[in-house]
Amino acid sequence: MPKEGRVSSPVQIAEAGESQVENEDDINLIVGLGNPGIEYQFTPHNLGFLAVDRIADALKVRVERRQCKALTAQARLGTKRVVLAKPETFMNVSGIAVRELLEKYGLCSETDLIVIYDELDLPLGTIRIRERGSSAGHNGVKSIIGALGTQEFLRIRLGIAPEKRILKPFRKTQLKRVDEVLDKAAEAVHVILTEGRAAAMNRFNRKAGED
Repeated sequence: MPKEGRVSSPVQIAEAGESQVENEDDINLIVGLGNPGIEYQFTPHNLGFLAVDRIADALKVRVERRQCKALTAQARLGTKRVVLAKPETFMNVSGIAVRELLEKYGLCSETDLIVIYDELDLPLGTIRIRERGSSAGHNGVKSIIGALGTQEFLRIRLGIAPEKRILKPFRKTQLKRVDEVLDKAAEAVHVILTEGRAAAMNRFNRKAGED
């Protein structure tokens, strides 16, 4: 099972307190999708929550401040300021929290938002980055598109196929790949914010076996 309190090596960034982030420009909102509640914590459908927790571990912050119907934390990632968020509205209405957070910080979904979530169409351990597109049947993404009125926001999709039991805990045999993909997600966010979207997509969207 992904370890609580683990500091992931790909993202070694200095922490920034909330007073350094609140009301400052150049903020990025990083949202992981999932369902609140201990019974869902380590399930495939909560991979977005787990990815945000992995990033928070590296930043040495805890995603626990309640605002805009979400649990949040604020920190600095390299030269960027970030707000990490896990909506508490349940998956199917995630868009409510995302819209309120964007409005609170005066952010633009097209340039300032990164959404991390599970993807049934990708094998477990696979990561893909997209700048736009439909929900492809993912209810959390569908809710965000509906709430924002746009498909223009960056997504980090984390594969869970062939698992169909998306609300049941991961099997022990899957945990090594889960741990690896959480590290990849944290690294992808770091690359996006420090090197740019194109560099991140070039690095993480390659198929298995490509150099």
